Amino acid sequence: MFENFLDFVLDGKTPALTEGTLPSGVKWTWLGDGIVRFEPEGAVLQSVVASAGIHGDETAPIEMLSMLVADIASGKAALKSRMLVIFGNIDAMRASCRYRDDDLNRLFNGRYLQLAASHEAPRAAELENVTRAFFEGADPEHAKWHIDMHTAIRPSVFEQFALLPYTGAPLSRVMFDWLRDAGLSAVLLHKEKSNTFTHFTAEQSGALACTLELGKVRAFGHNDLSRFAASDAALRRLIGGLAPSAPSNQTLKVFTVVGQIDKQSEAFKLHVAGDVANFTPFARGTVLAEDDDYTYEVLRDEERIVFPNPTVKPGLRAGLMVIDTTQETFDSLDVR
Repeated sequence: MFENFLDFVLDGKTPALTEGTLPSGVKWTWLGDGIVRFEPEGAVLQSVVASAGIHGDETAPIEMLSMLVADIASGKAALKSRMLVIFGNIDAMRASCRYRDDDLNRLFNGRYLQLAASHEAPRAAELENVTRAFFEGADPEHAKWHIDMHTAIRPSVFEQFALLPYTGAPLSRVMFDWLRDAGLSAVLLHKEKSNTFTHFTAEQSGALACTLELGKVRAFGHNDLSRFAASDAALRRLIGGLAPSAPSNQTLKVFTVVGQIDKQSEAFKLHVAGDVANFTPFARGTVLAEDDDYTYEVLRDEERIVFPNPTVKPGLRAGLMVIDTTQETFDSLDVR
């Protein structure tokens, strides 16, 4: 099962037993389709959720996480943390699509209750329940982490970047140290609460949570995972209880959301070409979107667009606008 966890899950298999102990002494518990908890032998340092496949076509981190599961099972990857491994939208993974009815990463914090007929609603409820229970079982003195791994639809000026959810809590220097260790080039800071998976775990369980964007959407088997070796190694150090290895002065740009482009109806027009990369800058006065009487115009000297997507359903975000806030962010970091 664990030697090729991805194939096991895609084939719709379930283990004959729901729990067991690996030769390394690590205990495992099957908690649902594509959901496994690992607990190390001996002292536990922290609790870590590692998730991928919240969007079914974002294959690189899914493959990367499957390989990590195999290495935990064989003892190749050291485990000193309680760990919850999650493959998110498995039906979409099997169908090689982003989602079936609704974007799973917009259904957390109970929003799935508004879409009872959605194919994704039961999965959102299941993932909320299993992560909440996992963190409730953690030692209150230990750190709680959630690393949710994605890939972007478009290319990006910064190929590998992270998004941090907004909860109102101070930003953590420990998190930024880990992001540097993961070899990321940029971090995007939200300024409003949302219904993403990481926002749910950060706000409801107090986890140090981040969304990683690792490369671009590709089919299974067509990823060069060596491009994401730094993130893979950083995650392995995290679950192994090892300190980040990156120098503290490694370049990491920080951007903060200052605007959002909303799709209000099917009349929506996004004046951004399909090949425009994430973090492309636009100058003051540029009109980026129109939708009946709605207009988004750049109001600052420079704003950069992230996740432009005119094909989302009406009522959803069709793009984020961000500005560079690197220096002020690092000046404000909390020591946690």
